[in-house]
Amino acid sequence: MNYTLHQLKIFLEVVRQGTITKAADEMHMSQPALSIQLKNFQAQFDIPLTEIIGKKTHVTEFGKSISVIIENILNEAEAIKYKTKEYNGLFSGKLRISIASTGKYVIPYFLSDFLKNNSGIDLTLDVSNKTSVINSLKNNEIDFAFVSVLPTDLKVNEEILLENKLYLVGNEKNIENEKTLIYREDGSATGAAMVDYFSNSKERKSLKLTSNEAVKQACIAGVGYSILPLIGIKNELSNKQLYIVPSKGLPITTNWRLIWLQSKKLSPVAEAFLNHIKTNKHDIIQKQFNWYLSYR
Repeated sequence: MNYTLHQLKIFLEVVRQGTITKAADEMHMSQPALSIQLKNFQAQFDIPLTEIIGKKTHVTEFGKSISVIIENILNEAEAIKYKTKEYNGLFSGKLRISIASTGKYVIPYFLSDFLKNNSGIDLTLDVSNKTSVINSLKNNEIDFAFVSVLPTDLKVNEEILLENKLYLVGNEKNIENEKTLIYREDGSATGAAMVDYFSNSKERKSLKLTSNEAVKQACIAGVGYSILPLIGIKNELSNKQLYIVPSKGLPITTNWRLIWLQSKKLSPVAEAFLNHIKTNKHDIIQKQFNWYLSYR
C-alpha cells in the first residue's frame, strides 16, 4: 500500500462529517480534489470503504474499522511532532477548544499568557453556536468547551470564569412597539434566552440572523432591537451606536464557564491550561474585565 497522511486525514474527515461536501469544506479543499484523493485511497483496498446509497455516501463497516486505525495513526504522527519539540526544550502538544460565538470576547484573554509562555503548543479554537459546541464535546473532538449554559444530557466538570449579562439593545434608548425583534438562529444560547424572555409578550414582527455580529450590525442600522451580551458591545455603547433599553427582568445573567467531560482523561497540555486558569483567573478578570464588572 502507498497512501499518504493527507489521504488518511481526508478519509477520516469523510467519516466524521458524513458527506464529501462537508469534509471538503472542513479541509478547505474543493469537492473534486477531495474526491480524487478519496478515490486513490480506496483503490488500495479490495473491500469497499464507502458505498453510494440513494445518491449519498455511506461508510461501510470495514471503512469504519479502518477509520479507527487511521485515527490512531494520525495521533501517533502528532505525537512524533510534539516529541521533537520536547527534545528542543519546549512544552508541546495540541489544545482544542470550541466556544459559543460570544465567547470570542472572553476566552482569548485567558489564553494569551499561557500561549506566550508555551510556544510549543498548537491551539485549535473553533467558534460556533451552542449546539455545535456541545456536539463537539459529546463526540470527544475537543478538550474543552466554553459556554454560558450547561448541557443537560452530559456529565461535565466546569470552571466558572465570568458573568454573562444580556441586555435589550437598539440604536435608540426607547423601544417602539412596532419595532422588529431580531433573534439568533436555533441552537444559540443567546437566541434561546431571548425567546424565553419574550414568550409571554405581545406578538411583534421579528427576523432571525445567524450570528451575534450580524444581529449587532442590524441593531446599529436601526433594523430592530435584540437581546445581546454586554461583553460584545463595549465599543458600540461608548460610541453611542447602541443603547441599553431599560426592560423589566433584564439583564439576564448566566456564567461563562470552561467545561469538559467527566469521563475524559485530560492531556498534559489541557491539564496545564486548566491549572493556568485556576491560578490566574482572578487577576485576568480584574485586569481585562474591570469595565464589565462595574457596568450598571
